Amino acid sequence: MSKRQASKYKLDRRMGENIWGRPKSPINNRAYGPGQHGQRRKQKVSDFGLQLRAKQKLKGYYGNLTEKQFSKTYDEADRRKGNTAENLIGLLESRLDAIVYRSKFVPTPFAARQFVNHGHVMVNGKRVNIPSYRVKPGDVVQVRERSRNMALVLEALQSSERDTPDYITVDAKAMSATYVRIPELAEVPYPVKMEPNLVIEFYAS
Repeated sequence: MSKRQASKYKLDRRMGENIWGRPKSPINNRAYGPGQHGQRRKQKVSDFGLQLRAKQKLKGYYGNLTEKQFSKTYDEADRRKGNTAENLIGLLESRLDAIVYRSKFVPTPFAARQFVNHGHVMVNGKRVNIPSYRVKPGDVVQVRERSRNMALVLEALQSSERDTPDYITVDAKAMSATYVRIPELAEVPYPVKMEPNLVIEFYAS
């Protein structure tokens, strides 16, 4: 198992929250950090610690992006006009793997990255295998015909674990999704509170 795959089991416990809102999260049974010191009394966290935690949580949520990928996304959000925190969320939600996950074609962000990497997804009729590909409003994301009977896809589509957000329109029969618009933070269905403003403070300090 790769470090990235293993990290999804640890992130919930390290943060003390069910990051993806999944019933199988270990935090549901053990509401304390991993390791032999996980049950120690929590110490007061510094401002920097809060900012770092907010960054790790948001970065980890999207399939545990690398620091290079995440800081690059922040740089682009900072360059754009408007609220940097809202820009950051908009850019993260515009990633192809995020759209695939939000459309319920796969059960987790980790599965979404692998699904795209393996060439199972098309954007506007063309195969795209880059998870970080930036989807634009109006683009149509579709599961390739030869991949539509995969158990992973069928189970995810039938799952009642989460709903599709309003900024994505899904045609379950055609296994396609249209990215309607770039969402605002309040529209994104995070199971836990995300604090992109603290992430901006982390990089700006």
